[in-house]
Amino acid sequence: MFGDLFEEDYSSVSNDHYGKGKKLKTKALEPPAPREFTNLSGIRNQGGTCYLNSLLQTLHFTPEFREALFSLGPEELGSLEDKDKPDAKVRIIPLQLQRLFAQLLLLDQEAASTTDLTDSFGWTSDEEMRQHDVQELNRILFSALETSLVGTSGHDLINRLYHGTIVNQIVCKECKNVSEKQEDFLDLTVAVRNVSGLEDALWNMYVEEEVFDYDNLYHCGTCDRLVKAAKSAKLRKLPPFLTFSLLRFNFDFVKCERYKETSCYTFPLRINLKPFCEQSELDDLEYMYDLFSVIIHKGGCYGGHYHVYIKDVDHLGNWQFQEDKSNPDVNLEDLQNEEIDDPLMILKAVLLQEESNLIPVDQLGQKLLKKIGISWNKKYRKQYGPLRKFLQLHSQIFLLSSDESTVSLLKDCSLQAESDTRRNDQQLLKTLTSEPPALNDRPSCPHWFDVNDSQVQPIKEEDIEQQFQGKESAYMLFYRKSQLQRPPEARANPRYRVPCHLLNEMDAANIELQIKRAECDSTNNNFELHLHLGPYYHFFNGALHPVVSQTESMWDLTFDKRKTLGDLRQSIFQLLEFWEGDMVLSVAKFVPAGLHVYQTLDGDHLTLCEIEIADGEDIFVWNGVEVGGIQIPAGSDCEPLLLNVLHPATSSEEEQCQQLIDSPYVFPSNAEIGSVFTACAIPDGVILVNSAESVGEESWTTIPKEDLKKTFREQGLRNGSSILIQDSNDGNSLLTKRGKWITSVNEVDWLQVKNLCQLDSEEEQVKISATLNTVVFDIRIKAIKELKLMKELAEDSCLRPIDRDGKLLCPVPDNYTLKEAELKMGSSLGLCPGKAPTSSQLFLFFAVGSDVQPGTEMEIIVEETISVRDCLKVMLEKSGLSGDAWHLRKMDWCYEAGEALWEEDAALKELMLSSGDTLLLIEGKLPPLGFLKVPIWWYQPRGPLHHWKSHQDQTNCTFSQGGVWRANSIQDAPSDAHAEVSLRYLGDVEISEDATLGELKSQVSLPPAARTLLGIWLLPAMTLPSFSEFSIPSPAFLRAWTVESRRPGRLLRVHYQRLREYKLGQRTEICLEPLQKEENLGPQHVLLRTQMRLPGKRAYALPVDLVWDTARGWTAGSLRHRVADFYSLPVEKIEIAKYLPEKFEWLPVPSWNQQITKRKKKKKQDNLQGAPYHLKDGDTIGIKNLLVEDDDDFSTVRDDIGREKQKAFALGRKKRQEALRVRSSDVPSGAEMPPRPRGPEASLSIHVGSFR
Repeated sequence: MFGDLFEEDYSSVSNDHYGKGKKLKTKALEPPAPREFTNLSGIRNQGGTCYLNSLLQTLHFTPEFREALFSLGPEELGSLEDKDKPDAKVRIIPLQLQRLFAQLLLLDQEAASTTDLTDSFGWTSDEEMRQHDVQELNRILFSALETSLVGTSGHDLINRLYHGTIVNQIVCKECKNVSEKQEDFLDLTVAVRNVSGLEDALWNMYVEEEVFDYDNLYHCGTCDRLVKAAKSAKLRKLPPFLTFSLLRFNFDFVKCERYKETSCYTFPLRINLKPFCEQSELDDLEYMYDLFSVIIHKGGCYGGHYHVYIKDVDHLGNWQFQEDKSNPDVNLEDLQNEEIDDPLMILKAVLLQEESNLIPVDQLGQKLLKKIGISWNKKYRKQYGPLRKFLQLHSQIFLLSSDESTVSLLKDCSLQAESDTRRNDQQLLKTLTSEPPALNDRPSCPHWFDVNDSQVQPIKEEDIEQQFQGKESAYMLFYRKSQLQRPPEARANPRYRVPCHLLNEMDAANIELQIKRAECDSTNNNFELHLHLGPYYHFFNGALHPVVSQTESMWDLTFDKRKTLGDLRQSIFQLLEFWEGDMVLSVAKFVPAGLHVYQTLDGDHLTLCEIEIADGEDIFVWNGVEVGGIQIPAGSDCEPLLLNVLHPATSSEEEQCQQLIDSPYVFPSNAEIGSVFTACAIPDGVILVNSAESVGEESWTTIPKEDLKKTFREQGLRNGSSILIQDSNDGNSLLTKRGKWITSVNEVDWLQVKNLCQLDSEEEQVKISATLNTVVFDIRIKAIKELKLMKELAEDSCLRPIDRDGKLLCPVPDNYTLKEAELKMGSSLGLCPGKAPTSSQLFLFFAVGSDVQPGTEMEIIVEETISVRDCLKVMLEKSGLSGDAWHLRKMDWCYEAGEALWEEDAALKELMLSSGDTLLLIEGKLPPLGFLKVPIWWYQPRGPLHHWKSHQDQTNCTFSQGGVWRANSIQDAPSDAHAEVSLRYLGDVEISEDATLGELKSQVSLPPAARTLLGIWLLPAMTLPSFSEFSIPSPAFLRAWTVESRRPGRLLRVHYQRLREYKLGQRTEICLEPLQKEENLGPQHVLLRTQMRLPGKRAYALPVDLVWDTARGWTAGSLRHRVADFYSLPVEKIEIAKYLPEKFEWLPVPSWNQQITKRKKKKKQDNLQGAPYHLKDGDTIGIKNLLVEDDDDFSTVRDDIGREKQKAFALGRKKRQEALRVRSSDVPSGAEMPPRPRGPEASLSIHVGSFR
């Protein structure tokens, strides 16, 4: 969904840091992660399915529902293997639910996928990206399940578990006649507004009576007259599982907007429903219900996120908090936070346990890890730095040996520590060695988990109270009858009552996962180390530099990071047979000055993971003292800094000139700033500094003389910082002094009203003083007076906000305040003729066609109770159109044609339309339910190079005679000079979603009778030509693509696959491309357009289709070998590049030697499916034969022209935007514009087959 938003840039990595001969590692597709410590599985979010995940987890943790579903075998539901057979009766939705529940119970993966389930719902990929209401989903899913289970033993599953009954009674006060009406429910909807909690809401609904008296009498059928009466409701039948839907979302009819009720709303963990039931003579236990699931919504009424708190009834999960798991040797309930957070106390306690108070530094870190369950680097390094540095800084407490290999407590400090802190240390040591509490051994403690998509975390029961109120609050409550008892064999047994075929499937899947994880673990534990050999380096200008070249001085080594440092040292000894004497391994890094040695690696018994060696780490191999006879400074304290030093030039008479010389100098970070004078051979002067990121001369700061003894690091200087040396006797500064702009902005306390009534007035616009509490009516009347317009406008005018693009938005009701209308100070309003809509009316925008240009929308005010059919007639009449072959669609959030309004008899209010929404009048009737209306295009690649049009071109296409889309040649927009897209429109086809792709291709050449049998109808006004017109032998000689923005998009490859499985949606267009021969592309095949570059010319030969088998991976090497074999060239003598038509650029696909220069990004870039290539079907690949041409340029003359046109287009757009800003300069920049109208919400549906 986010495209390249999080992709990293490759261009900033230096090639100089890598040697040749590095072996490229191909990273295999990693298997899903195993379950976390809770031993429960989450569900992956498909983009907007958090609402679905929360409900599915609730059903999964309802054991009675799960086991009732498991009890239905293949003899009743059918088999998923038979779902594509035409005569098979397969109930896909319950089968996929069974499989999902089995995966959640038994499959060892962190999160399960719902892709197969949502496919069984008939959802498209767009549907999976939309967020819907979980309460709506609950009802629709239960309805779909009931339909799917018709005719099976589970036909009453939903009714048996969730169905309850309410009885409404009206009692006549005169004759005592009782009139009652019974209602069924699957969930109870309860009010939130002005109610303190669930029990209060139930009391209002089922205990309080509504009295009919005075002006509101009831007509009694027995008395046959108006009488006093009392109305009440009671719960007649309670289901085993009771669901409460909280009305958190309401509509404010004053503000004409939705809002979320975030007030406090309490609900009990156990509730007694006896006061609310019709029959109350049973024992209280019959009415007791326990809370076991809370679905929570976080966000507002227009979006947010769902997660769920769930009670683990069967104790399937490990209810142990992460702190307890990661720290098994610590009693977290007794340990004081301040003691753990104080590293001094921890280290002193560890050293006091040693007999001689002396311990190697490496072992100190290990003992610290053993005692507190977490390493120094993870717990303290970010705040206190490395362990050795911390010990050095506290030299008054710790005594390090000369080689810093051992540490002990100072004697004075040791005695003082023993006397002053003995009690605290003993308590701490006692705490560190105590046993953790056995949380899972407390059966009375309920096990609650927070299930948030893929993540599952344990929570305490009291955490539920945090969801009583706020933007993150409870939205649905699920209770189970307290008398429902689980059998003992179900406790902590995920295999309980799971069907044998699913047990076998999950067991086999777990074995396969173990094998894949073992293979992946072996692959991922190898990493690259760059060995820099000391004899090949020399120390120069403050840093290490290669004697000859970087290639000879650095060796690459692939090593298992699970091995120890001693193993690494031994491997290097064997590798370097010429090495003599001691070998010291140190972590080095490249800095602007060169290579610098930092930390020396100690502890041969530690693994490379434990000493935190990273992939691609630079390791300096030396004797630990000197290189080339020069002692090498090591450590972060003396890191070399490359600084720019500006100082006056000196004449031959040693007199200073006014000219400044800018020279680079390297200084150690711990050197004094005064050493600059010595380095520049200047006896004395004034030093001014300017940090690297500062801009402007105002940032120069003079260093006082007393601070010249401070180090460069203490002064805050970094690589690239600038230093200016100036003569202390020179009174004239070499820096010019500049003043600063001082501006002040008065607070905006006015609105701008423009006269849009088409009436003459002395002023076109006026500013009206106002506050947030000013009523819109007062502003309108003031504007009419100041504009000196007719008083009659007071009865027939309204104010409409103007957005930043100059569009008039929905009129604002007169009775609103500015705050209620969400108008900001400084906004622009238009005084327009006509009244604002009332509370029962809707103000709608509408336009004809899907290509809506700004300013072409029309406006209409209709009653919210009007039907879709009547609204369509009104819009057709206003737009001057006739006929009945039209339908309405909502405009989606991308301002394109969205969901169609299928229910023509439904009221606009029922479809949740609101004022300000935009509807589109689309020509053509909607196809019948279960059918697709597919526009068919004929695609014939033309020209010597047929790259498909870029996005800029698609907006400039015209429909020429003969039904052909061609690119227009206009000056304002760039065009793709490489290609010409030719799409000939053939007509529209109505075809069943169950038809195959092959049947869609065949329909043109079939007679009408055969098309009817296949469920294919041509529109009455359309007649498709036969294939004979295009000389196509059979439909197998056709390649099908979806049409995206008037160009071929996704390749539809499987001939026998049903159209429903492609998730085409209702607005998909398809184009057909002729082939020279039949093709049968598999799922691992990628179709590429390859073009050989012509020698000596900036041009390419005609394109040739190439099929690349990616079964062995999407690597650059695999593609290069396939291209080389196809063109019969040596693989090392070709270069290839992908063409980016939208940028008119070629992106080279690197060879093996080039690939290794990408350092940390190499694994991600090795997969050509990922950034920056995103290779897919239909992409153009340019090939260069290095035997005849050996340059790096892939571009053509047409690319140069295209880029120039793009630059001109961007420049023109920038000028137009600047002109627009100048025209709107009368509106203050600080004033916020009204927000763009929100996109309409899409309805939710689940498609179910007929099983009656």
